[in-house]
Amino acid sequence: MKYLNKLASVFLFATLGVFALTSCEGSDLYKVGAPDWLSEMGGDEGEESEEEELVGQMEDVYDIGNTEFTAAFFTLGKTYIVPAGAKWQAQFNLTVNPDNKYYKNFYVVINAVNAETGEVGGEYGVIRYDNDPTKNSEWNTESVVNPNLDEINRSLVGGDFQNSSGSDDIDASVQNMNGKITLTVDRAEGGLYIKMTNGKLTKTYTQTTPFPSTGADVPLAFRIGVEGSYVGFLSTNIEPVGGCTSAEDKQPLSMVLKGVPSKVLLGTDQETLIAGVTAEVTFEELPAPIVVKAEDLQFEVIPSMDDLGTKTLVAAYGKTYKGASADKPVIAHASFNVVDKLFTCIGKTDNTSGFREEATENFKVAPGQTYVNYFTNYTDGVNNWDNFIIQLCKADGTEYCFVRADNWGLGGSYWDGCQSCDWNWNNFKEILNGAKVTTYITNNGDGTADIKAVVVGSDGKTYTQKYTGLKNIDANDMCFNLSMEKGHLEFDYVIGAEDNTSGFRAIATPNIKIEAGQTFVDRFINTGDGAANWNNFIIQLCKGDGTEYCFVRADNWGLGGSYWDGCQSCDYNWGNFAGIMDGAKVTTYITNNGDGTADIKAVVVASDGNTYTQNYKGLNNIDPNDLYYNLSMEKAHLVFE
Repeated sequence: MKYLNKLASVFLFATLGVFALTSCEGSDLYKVGAPDWLSEMGGDEGEESEEEELVGQMEDVYDIGNTEFTAAFFTLGKTYIVPAGAKWQAQFNLTVNPDNKYYKNFYVVINAVNAETGEVGGEYGVIRYDNDPTKNSEWNTESVVNPNLDEINRSLVGGDFQNSSGSDDIDASVQNMNGKITLTVDRAEGGLYIKMTNGKLTKTYTQTTPFPSTGADVPLAFRIGVEGSYVGFLSTNIEPVGGCTSAEDKQPLSMVLKGVPSKVLLGTDQETLIAGVTAEVTFEELPAPIVVKAEDLQFEVIPSMDDLGTKTLVAAYGKTYKGASADKPVIAHASFNVVDKLFTCIGKTDNTSGFREEATENFKVAPGQTYVNYFTNYTDGVNNWDNFIIQLCKADGTEYCFVRADNWGLGGSYWDGCQSCDWNWNNFKEILNGAKVTTYITNNGDGTADIKAVVVGSDGKTYTQKYTGLKNIDANDMCFNLSMEKGHLEFDYVIGAEDNTSGFRAIATPNIKIEAGQTFVDRFINTGDGAANWNNFIIQLCKGDGTEYCFVRADNWGLGGSYWDGCQSCDYNWGNFAGIMDGAKVTTYITNNGDGTADIKAVVVASDGNTYTQNYKGLNNIDPNDLYYNLSMEKAHLVFE
């Protein structure tokens, strides 16, 4: 790995200029009237297909996806507009994912085009290279012409191979899809004929009736897409939107760093800091940036990492697209903090803070909401009350009451409440030191509030403390904060490995029950690896026995029976979604509507400083008496505040 222990003068010059730099099936399907190339098909299965005759090919060299097989679903290439009656032919090299998931190959996306303006419009559907009739090898999008009409007819799919994936979606035969793909899209006589082949495996779509069903004489837009695979585009007979890309070597234009941690502990060395860092380098003429690994970059930290504070990681890349020395290197930078603790802490760590001397901010709890917090409680061990404290108050700070870890409180709202606990009072002070605490603060909406603390003591046992029916609460003006006396609270609850290597839902919070009409609120910092949009937080709805209703992701997608009839919306900046979610502060609201549906909302204060809102509404087929949720992630970690 290359490092610059001391900045050379040329690199120093580049660094000083960094802020000025700006950091592409059967033979009966082959019917009379189909194009000649299609009518001639129908040989024996497994027979090597005759190579397509290509006419008028132009060089168009660019990549879709990347060689690390991390391309997200709907990673798309250029747009090729095919007029009615025309034929589009293209060639590209396909490398499928070594994990042998049957769907990780390539697909053709079909969109409408405005004949007058040339603007690409709604999507008709997608046809993928694999051919599993039991799964989604091709699908319709809601028709842009008629919402009740499906444009793609799956019965018209043919070819000489059919992979059959098991319940785990793995099929080793997908490796036979590798190689040079010839794609033909023929719109003869108003129909749609698609052939995709590597000379051995061929898939076709044969429709002699008009496509689209209304306005078959309009142009259509076609794009090649990948998911977890890699396409090296080679040539086309139709010039794409934005023009063709030359195979000549290309100079780097700009660079953006990915995977720089927001915080590192004092004493961390530079090698550890950059272990997960990559860069997206944009080259001239290429439609999409190329991912460059850390070993191909040069780094320097300014100022030194030897003390606390905000630092700048500066990186330089000096190669062309083909790996030669670039005319001028590109520079990128990212900020991070060197800290003595990775987690937020309330109170002095020597446990000398006085009664409520330090506290969190006030968090508003709306009627029907339950706010969840996680922390580790530390105490000086002198008195039972030298532990965490919870205050209920108005937004302006006017106090309703406060309650303590030792089952006592004070204030007008406290006296008519009911408190209970199952503490072991014989060693209470010992078991509270280092105890993992989850608090639930509920606004009942009727002028009362409840507080519950579930405590895993240092003795390994779980205890529960409750304050119920705390009265004289203004349901529309209720907040809370957390503080302590002669102790400190560390908000150190983390889900997922901090190097963002945890797999899909590998680690999750415990299931929390949501009663009908209730909303649970969680707050955390989301840190993703930045490699894919879905490498962020995940929310699962399930029954008490773990049976899943559905799960939803940060990138506005989900899966499960309860998901499909819901309605999702967001106002994310998709241009840099993975980047702005790294370090984003997220507040989630999970609601049991009590009518067999549930809602999920996430309010995200992203790392770009903007606030975004994501909604999943009407997630259905929910048993309102048996609804639980948990939070997890993929290739990310969540730090709960």
